[in-house]
Amino acid sequence: MKTKIAVVGSGISGLSVSRILSDKGYSVTLFEKNDGVGGLVRCTVEDGILFHRVGGHVFNTKIPKVAEWFWSIFKEDDFLKAKRNAKIWLHNKYIGYPIENYLYQLDKNITQQAISELIKNNETAKNADNFSDFLLETFGETLCNLYFKPYNYKIWKTDLSKVSLPWLDGKLPMPDFQDIIMNNIYKKQDETMVHSTFFYPKSGGSSFIANKIAEGLNIKLNTNISLIKRDSERWIIGDEKYDSVIYTGDVRRLNSILQIKDKQIEINTSNVINLQSNGTSNALCYVEKSDLSWLYLPEINTQSHRIIYTGNFSELNNIKNQLLTCTVEFSGILSENEMRAELKKLPFDLRPISFNNEPNSYVIQENQTRNNIKYLKTSLESYNFFLLGRFAEWEYYNMDKAIEAAMELIQKKF
Repeated sequence: MKTKIAVVGSGISGLSVSRILSDKGYSVTLFEKNDGVGGLVRCTVEDGILFHRVGGHVFNTKIPKVAEWFWSIFKEDDFLKAKRNAKIWLHNKYIGYPIENYLYQLDKNITQQAISELIKNNETAKNADNFSDFLLETFGETLCNLYFKPYNYKIWKTDLSKVSLPWLDGKLPMPDFQDIIMNNIYKKQDETMVHSTFFYPKSGGSSFIANKIAEGLNIKLNTNISLIKRDSERWIIGDEKYDSVIYTGDVRRLNSILQIKDKQIEINTSNVINLQSNGTSNALCYVEKSDLSWLYLPEINTQSHRIIYTGNFSELNNIKNQLLTCTVEFSGILSENEMRAELKKLPFDLRPISFNNEPNSYVIQENQTRNNIKYLKTSLESYNFFLLGRFAEWEYYNMDKAIEAAMELIQKKF
């Protein structure tokens, strides 16, 4: 008899682990509470225009095994390959991104002060143990106050000094002082940045990726899992028993949905109930013509923190002979009226088409988060219950990191 596995949640993590396990011969049932797969990468069509309901998702990876697996499913002919063209809107003008490589575009006195602080920081030992101190020690007070702190506070809406430093590993570029100076002298774009180039589907956006991975899988849509029971040997969801469960949903919910009858099993989920996260609000808009892919908005006079020019990712994301489209993203939950008011503050002739709120998008790691998650994962894995994905592991995974985590789980546990 095939090993039966239940996977809860059909974001990229749930889809990837289900596809790989199914291809290995396991009997996999995937449960999804919504009427379609994709989680945060799911798109809809509004007034004939593709809407990335949570930001704008593209594919790029420097992880060989992820690339090999991805391209075993997809054809490159289904994708466009684009070069990242990101800018920062600061003091009513465009500045190159990342800002430290474009100091020459700032006012002379700001540039002089920023370089002086970078030189000083380069000669000083680093002692940061939190995100706020890391930014200050790396970039200096001038760049922090100008860009890094206001922009990151907009996203995370929390005290940056409480954000764990180890969480940053692999998620932010760690700038080299010499590279910063050379890039400013020679005006050279940094091609090592995440998504410096990326692949984007010609049609369907990131939903195309999710739907393709989902092909052939046993998926139960419109099924919200509110109870997962455990007898002495197996896990029970509905009327079915499973040898293993892979949970990719919100780890904070486990305290209310896990029911274990075996008195010898003690699973403490209380340490993760109060983990912090932020939602996002998104507005699909027409926007004036531009060649940008991303535009970052650090200034505090507007609540939006970035514009994603999804209409430039593929011409099929726009209606022929009409304006370019984009997604404007806000951290936190804003009403439609609040978003409309905020859009009017921006000077890009933004004309809203549709709106969306996502209650949870960004996970926030504090000092004990990883220890608490690790303890819970170890306890659950003893009984073939596995946590996977951004909200189950409380890790800020991009698409390729979600796929890598699925691969590593399978390699270690199956």
